[in-house]
Amino acid sequence: MDKVAKYKAVVKTLVEDIYAMIPSDEAVETQLILDKERGHFLLFSVGWENGHWEYGSFVHIDVKSDGKVWIQHNGTDLKLGDELESKGIPKSDIVIGFHSPHSRTLTEYAVG
Repeated sequence: MDKVAKYKAVVKTLVEDIYAMIPSDEAVETQLILDKERGHFLLFSVGWENGHWEYGSFVHIDVKSDGKVWIQHNGTDLKLGDELESKGIPKSDIVIGFHSPHSRTLTEYAVG
């Protein structure tokens, strides 16, 4: 299995594990969105709660064709970079996409 395919499998499993921890209810549905072909993995909440429309991302991770894993959004308490590293993805292949390019140079993770 090549690196990109391996990373996609790791990210898919991680996002599915997080999905299992966030139950849907009658008002708000938690949606698991997996585009394995293009490398997009998302968790969304959609629905009405207390008279307000809720639509937003919990988690958004992309696996790019160059083998970089981009954490685009983390709306959880989990440290997704650490989670990915513990599953075999080195920090040199993980990009914290929601940090500015300058801020990325100040971390142990990849710049981009």
